[in-house]
Amino acid sequence: MKADYLIIGSGIAGLTIAIKLAEQFPDRKIIIVTKSSKEESNTQYAQGGIAVVMDEINDNFEKHIADTLICGDGLCDKEVVEIVVTEGPERLQELIDWGVQFDRTETGRLDLVKEGGHSDYRVVHHKDETGKEIERAVLAKAQQNDNIEFLDYHFAVDLLVADNRCNGAVVLDEKSGQQFLIYADFTVLATGGIGQLYQHTTNSVIATGDGIAMAIRANAEVDDMEFVQFHPTALYAKSEHTFLISEAVRGFGAHLKTKNGHRFMFGYDLRGELASRDIVSRSIETELKKSGEACVYLDCTHLEINAFQKHFPAITQYCWKQGIDVVKDWIPVFPTQHYLCGGITVNSFGQTSVENLFACGECSRTGLHGANRLASNSLLEAVVYAHRIFLFLKNKEIVSANVVFTLEDKLNKPQVSEEFIRDRDSMLRNLIQQNVGIVRNNEDLEKKKQQLLIWQEEFQSITQNYKLSKELGELRNKITVAFSMVVSSLKRTENRGCFYCDR
Repeated sequence: MKADYLIIGSGIAGLTIAIKLAEQFPDRKIIIVTKSSKEESNTQYAQGGIAVVMDEINDNFEKHIADTLICGDGLCDKEVVEIVVTEGPERLQELIDWGVQFDRTETGRLDLVKEGGHSDYRVVHHKDETGKEIERAVLAKAQQNDNIEFLDYHFAVDLLVADNRCNGAVVLDEKSGQQFLIYADFTVLATGGIGQLYQHTTNSVIATGDGIAMAIRANAEVDDMEFVQFHPTALYAKSEHTFLISEAVRGFGAHLKTKNGHRFMFGYDLRGELASRDIVSRSIETELKKSGEACVYLDCTHLEINAFQKHFPAITQYCWKQGIDVVKDWIPVFPTQHYLCGGITVNSFGQTSVENLFACGECSRTGLHGANRLASNSLLEAVVYAHRIFLFLKNKEIVSANVVFTLEDKLNKPQVSEEFIRDRDSMLRNLIQQNVGIVRNNEDLEKKKQQLLIWQEEFQSITQNYKLSKELGELRNKITVAFSMVVSSLKRTENRGCFYCDR
């Protein structure tokens, strides 16, 4: 196949770029490759909202910039922070124009809430399902464009790179098992996060680090892979998907307590429950190690319950299904992997170190987050950088490279057993959960690095001799990303933000 623009991923980042390019160039073809249904992405699991300065009487850009820099613990790129924060209101208005329904007050103004690390009320939201609402509206907008073609249930295998120039990607049709080439003049990786490397994560099942792994194999620069943010308050319950109790619940006034009712956060930080995520997660981890318990608790029973249920209907309902009545019961919570602050290194227009290859969203490392992400800055980053990639591409001529790639037919080769993939995946997730978690140590990291090297060599043989499936490709990508995370952790010699190593 041939496209002017190939976008891998169908979350807010990929869809926003596609819409802008489609409207600017109605005669050019955009292909969006997504390995599940087009609706499935990390975007739709974002509960909190988008952090944007809208109340300029009490709030201002300088305060939002300062909060981001403090949270990033000295490793943010200040120029990037200023770009993202100041361009935020315009991008938010664009989402509203596209049909995203954000909550409003009785007077019609946007309803702003406060989350951990923020000095003011600036998080715009749709109840407690902001990402789901954004994905709905933006996907509907994208589907109105005839020059956007969606390839659902297609898995991007590798990038087509020659002389440090990206020319598209190898793609697997998951239903037929056939691989084919998509040639593209410009390629955008918008593949989301790495959550499925962990045993416990708030991420979608498709968050297996595919874009980052492809970029690594294409020799693109990656950075800050050691900075993995844990959300302090995932629901502690028996469930296939780890359910998130939004940061905004603590912003609304909920208290964190131990089993015996001790409100412990002020013993760690003067901001109490509204400290940044790295501090709250590490504090909970410390309390759990001291007590031997599996979880701590969020107490919402003192809050005005009608207002709480209005703000958090999905959380209230989900807790009810788990036998937890937020009116009288404390909510059991524990820290869970949530967000990767590093990724594929890009400049202020989303360009990677490989020509004609761009990255946007959680798979990218822009410099906004530094060592730790400020709550609700991620959707903001995605829309701002999607626009900046569009601005760059708007002024670039389409010049196709005269390069031809060949593809080996592996349809007749044997398939790796599901049992092998399942067992190896379980071993990998256990390795990462235990050794690349909230607290790490160098001795364990060094041992796991050697194990990952063995698995990488093993996979070189497997990919040569066996037929590729989505599951096998995801496992290969997870091992590639895991190795990068471990190596980055060993290289960092000081504790910053969400990286903590007790040496």
